[in-house]
Amino acid sequence: MKIQAIPFTDLNLEKLPGGLVPAIIQDDRTLQVLMLGYMNREAYEKSLAEGRVTFYSRTRQCLWTKGETSGHWLEIVSVAADCDADTLLVRVIPHGPTCHTGSKTCFGAAIPESEGFIRYLQSVIQGRHAEMPEGSYTSKLFTRGVNKIAQKVGEEAVETVIEAVARNRDAMIYEASDLIYHLLVLLEATGCSIADLERELARRHS
Repeated sequence: MKIQAIPFTDLNLEKLPGGLVPAIIQDDRTLQVLMLGYMNREAYEKSLAEGRVTFYSRTRQCLWTKGETSGHWLEIVSVAADCDADTLLVRVIPHGPTCHTGSKTCFGAAIPESEGFIRYLQSVIQGRHAEMPEGSYTSKLFTRGVNKIAQKVGEEAVETVIEAVARNRDAMIYEASDLIYHLLVLLEATGCSIADLERELARRHS
């Protein structure tokens, strides 16, 4: 599938020393910022053509496709330029850890590993719904239908409230986590998503 992105020549090349544009890499599912790299025209066009992030190495002065050695590549979802057309935001699905240290992100402790996990969990649930693997609890929920899923949401909500009233912090977190998981399943079963909730909450806030 062709990735929608502006031609490299439409970027503000006068502001880009050596024709290199900074490329911020963001996880499309968790929204975590994964790393920063640089692209020249050849790297940019290769990235778009292959759907995998390719950078220009300023140290080695050559192209390098992320994952060509480690196997941990970055699948491109979208590419956008900032308001000055001199920086790229590349949203990706990472296949393996991004950092050479084995971390999900090159920013280490600045970004907790668990940040954005609810969105990642949503993507896993969407995958279960599409593939319906045998033995999966999530698949069983989808098989039982919306009414049963909604019933589970109600049960988990009650259990969360009970622990909250009892001031049992750890137990409340445990039950609230069950609640969120089942709510995500219900959202998927009814054709909704976290993004829909965000839009509604933003509308109320505006």
